[in-house]
Amino acid sequence: MASKTFGYCRVSTTEQKEDRQLEAMLDLGINERDVFIDKCSGKDFERPQYQALKLQLRKGDTLIIKSIDRLGRNYKQICDEWREITREIEANIKVIDMPVLDTTRTDGLIGEVISDIVLQLLSYVAEQERAFITRVCEGTLEYRILIDYIIDSFSKIT
Repeated sequence: MASKTFGYCRVSTTEQKEDRQLEAMLDLGINERDVFIDKCSGKDFERPQYQALKLQLRKGDTLIIKSIDRLGRNYKQICDEWREITREIEANIKVIDMPVLDTTRTDGLIGEVISDIVLQLLSYVAEQERAFITRVCEGTLEYRILIDYIIDSFSKIT
């Protein structure tokens, strides 16, 4: 059976658009039916389309993602998934925005070491970004609750 190329896109909410990621996949010649799209958090890998994609991946196939944070936002899980796909399934992964993360071009052990270092660094950054976004959103919510309380209290005085 010939190897296939799949694309994976993820946005964090149903309101967000995956257009930019999908366009990048189509520009690379990936058939739209081979692009899997999730609209949910990257905090873990319990995503329906991602799980469906993994069931389709076979030895020699290639998975393309726009950037590593579209794969996930959890350092350990990103590294675990990367290893499962590349070492157990024996499929390749290409990250469009980070050409060094392209297992189709890994040149021996030194290439694999460099890819692992970059993967670990970018996975860490993705997790830290998620933690920061979560803190900001929580802080914003607390701020809104406080403002609503002040406005409500003020309206009772006047």
